[in-house]
Amino acid sequence: MAATHQFDVNKLFGMQGRTAVVTGGGTGIGLMAAQALAANGGTVYITGRRKEALDNAVNSHHPDQRGGKIVALGPCDVTKKDDLQKIVEELQAKEKYIDLLVCNAGVAGTKATPDQEDAGNLKQRLWEHETVEAWNQTYNIDVTSVYFTTVAFLPLLQSAIEPHGPLPRFGASVITISSMSGMMRDAQGHFSYNAAKAATVHLTKLMSKEFQRAWIRVNSIAPGYFPSEMTDKNKGSDEKQKSEFPQEKIESTGHVPAMRPGSEEEMGMTVLYLARNGYVNGQIVAVDGGVLNVVGGT
Repeated sequence: MAATHQFDVNKLFGMQGRTAVVTGGGTGIGLMAAQALAANGGTVYITGRRKEALDNAVNSHHPDQRGGKIVALGPCDVTKKDDLQKIVEELQAKEKYIDLLVCNAGVAGTKATPDQEDAGNLKQRLWEHETVEAWNQTYNIDVTSVYFTTVAFLPLLQSAIEPHGPLPRFGASVITISSMSGMMRDAQGHFSYNAAKAATVHLTKLMSKEFQRAWIRVNSIAPGYFPSEMTDKNKGSDEKQKSEFPQEKIESTGHVPAMRPGSEEEMGMTVLYLARNGYVNGQIVAVDGGVLNVVGGT
């Protein structure tokens, strides 16, 4: 039975002595996850395709307590098995195990708004603004790479069981970053992205069921509107690899009950919860400000 002191937040969600890997960790939600984990004592390896972004993120964000740190790993293109194997081997030379893998790398894909009532005009709009190649690229990055990234790190994840003792038996976990867009019926003009994120949601459930035999948990965070390069394409990242989400964009949607974008701290809270709660497995946690209460979902 737990004594009261065991409910201290640092005991519940602290990451001291724990190691994580975050893909797409140089910007956006990936960087938020890395900061939250490192601020609570974790050693966090961030990887991505752009070495400059990784190095800038590491140099710009230093945990000021609890001994955590953010370390650049790679660069790595998660759509390439050779790149994935290379960073796994690079990490194995430094660490005996990892406690957490955050599969965050993703792209938005092309946009074609289905706002035509005439079927001929509707076909023209969608046919001319979308390509098979763009659809395949979106799926490859948002879904296929999540699977192969997770598979590549399975041995390092399973190796986390013993260092932390037999309880909790689920010693390590994977967090995929899907999207509320994969849980709604409104295409938002992003057929390929929404379909891919729906596949990420189901892939998470498949991996959770199948990988629990290796004592590895798999859950997903389905974000709503959060600041990132994907959501602020015009400005990208600033000198600290940070982005903004304009308030007017939230208001223009008309379907965000919270009437604001999500904060970086709120994303960090969710990452820490799924990282440390060993009794949560196979869940899709929507952090959307209530959007799915308004927009029809699955």
